Amino acid sequence: MTLTAQRKHSRINIQIPGETRDKLAEVASLQGKKISALVRESIEEKIRRIERELFEEKMKTAYEGLSKENTRISEDFKYADSENLA
Repeated sequence: MTLTAQRKHSRINIQIPGETRDKLAEVASLQGKKISALVRESIEEKIRRIERELFEEKMKTAYEGLSKENTRISEDFKYADSENLA
């Protein structure tokens, strides 16, 4: 489900360079879309990418924390494990 399917559209005004607007119009035309649809899709994609990056960063931090904890636990049992080898 896209973000736009979740609620009604809101109108916003943005300012972009004329050259960017021309490129945007060209790309929208090539894809058979209105400029507003292309901009909306681009914004939604950017939001998803940022959310994914934030999630991945949280997962990385959690993994690093678990890794440190596992290393500490391994150190605690290092001598107990070597006693079983004798």
